[in-house]
Amino acid sequence: MQKSVAFYTLGCKLNFSETSSIQRKLDDAGFSKANFEDGADVYVINTCSVTDHADKKCKRVVKEALSYNPNAYIAVVGCYAQLKPHEIAEIPGVDVVLGAAEKFNLDQHLNNLIKREKGAIYSCDINDVNDFIPSYSLGDRTRTFLKIQDGCDYTCTYCTIPMARGKSRSPKINEIVKQAKEIALQGVKEIVITGVNTGDFGNDNEQSFLDLIKALDEVSGISRYRISSIEPNLLTDEIIAFVAQSTKFVPHFHVPLQSGSNRILKLMRRRYMRDLYSSRVEKIKELMPHCCIGVDVIVGFPGETQEDFMDTYNFINDLDVSYLHVFTYSERPNTLAAEMTDKVLDRHRFERNAMLRILSDKKKRAFYESHLQTTKNVLWEADHDFGVMHGFTENYIKVKTTFNPDMVNTLSSIKLQEINDDLTVSAI
Repeated sequence: MQKSVAFYTLGCKLNFSETSSIQRKLDDAGFSKANFEDGADVYVINTCSVTDHADKKCKRVVKEALSYNPNAYIAVVGCYAQLKPHEIAEIPGVDVVLGAAEKFNLDQHLNNLIKREKGAIYSCDINDVNDFIPSYSLGDRTRTFLKIQDGCDYTCTYCTIPMARGKSRSPKINEIVKQAKEIALQGVKEIVITGVNTGDFGNDNEQSFLDLIKALDEVSGISRYRISSIEPNLLTDEIIAFVAQSTKFVPHFHVPLQSGSNRILKLMRRRYMRDLYSSRVEKIKELMPHCCIGVDVIVGFPGETQEDFMDTYNFINDLDVSYLHVFTYSERPNTLAAEMTDKVLDRHRFERNAMLRILSDKKKRAFYESHLQTTKNVLWEADHDFGVMHGFTENYIKVKTTFNPDMVNTLSSIKLQEINDDLTVSAI
């Protein structure tokens, strides 16, 4: 009898692309996909380990899966599985833990679904992880996350990603273009380009991110490309200028900042100072005044004083950016930051997080207000609640309207009318 499998993905867009690729391999192996609450025969949990919260969430998801089927076979993959396999193997109900080199071979570990008393570990030293495994998501979303790069050669003092994913590596441009053409044949309208350090694409094979986006721009059948995130030191004038003139690459950049204090940036071992960051924002807005710019920020890094935090707050407040992703610093084992003294009290971390989240809402509202009564192209998504559906403009304004199944995965020209309490925009 055909076995069923359900998936749960934690973390970044890259994880979603990899989960989808693992799912397609299991489809080919004869498994049928089930919803998480359906009591599947196999549960695959693709983990993140950026914060302590992500680690704890994995444990809760395992428990939840077993509540739907106490006899389910539980496989845990992803960054947490590479960093702490023995810890995961001790979680009651976990049967197999696959590290970075083994997760795409999951189908080979599902021949015998007999429950184990303790999870079996299949992993290797991260320095031995050298292959690039292509991945892209399909099926659940109007847009597709296309993985173009993996790993990271940076040594930011707070980050475990190099230990979880290994060295920076990427395929040749023609391989990515081939995948984009495959995606286009599925009727997908938007591709989100994703990776651990996307701007580092081609650094290991004498190609460049600019070369890649120029090649993708020529692929027929894709209406939009969106760059998920790119480091400010890798976001060149040439990349910004190309996006500005492209009819497919949308005016939306997500550019990690992490801190607006040069002192903290040095402690973090970031590869830029705040002047470079502000110059990137200025260049984007010079060529694309309507462009949406998202910002990653970490609060409560060791040694961050109230003065450092206010430097960050005021710096961002003065920047022409559109929204923030705010992270409360979390000590990660085996990182330099975890060994630093002068820890910031938890209550100060949470207070600073709250202040920046309020600032983010103000920035987003101001950005939305600047576009009211203008006409934008909206790509409508399948997800809907209580008769309402959502979509995004090219510059990442979230729009809602009455649900119409005929509009799903279509682009329509919409006039933006008013901002709602949930920070969406109503359209006609």
